[in-house]
Amino acid sequence: MKKILTILLVAFIIIQFFPIDKTNPPVNEGMDFLKIKNTPENITKLISNSCYDCHSNETRYPWYSNIAPSSWFLKNHIDEGRQNLNFSTFAMYEPKRQIHKMEECIEMIETAEMPLESYYIGHQDAKLTDQQRKELVVYFKKQIEDTKIKMQ
Repeated sequence: MKKILTILLVAFIIIQFFPIDKTNPPVNEGMDFLKIKNTPENITKLISNSCYDCHSNETRYPWYSNIAPSSWFLKNHIDEGRQNLNFSTFAMYEPKRQIHKMEECIEMIETAEMPLESYYIGHQDAKLTDQQRKELVVYFKKQIEDTKIKMQ
């Protein structure tokens, strides 16, 4: 048993020499969802607190991002989040894709799939009440309608 614990400890120490890259891509405010949609402050706060760490180029890495293997899981999650939806580059999406992404946001919010339960562990301010979820859904629906009107 002692030998196994020693091996695990050595392995844990060794993997600390393989840190993740925590460099955020540059942010162009002219491309950011919250800016281009002139999002009200209360909605901005909700989206920033609940979505931006994984779905933008403005990730705030928590203390445990310095400890492998949790850092690897975190980095993978952020990369996947940005790949699926990146609010920092939202203006680059074609209008139809913007609409689709906002429809996906509505679905994820209504079904409470986002933010992820695991995200709440270190981010209690990201937890959305039912009322906040309704506000976000109304907001995204309004943005979809506005985008459709602009497409005509």
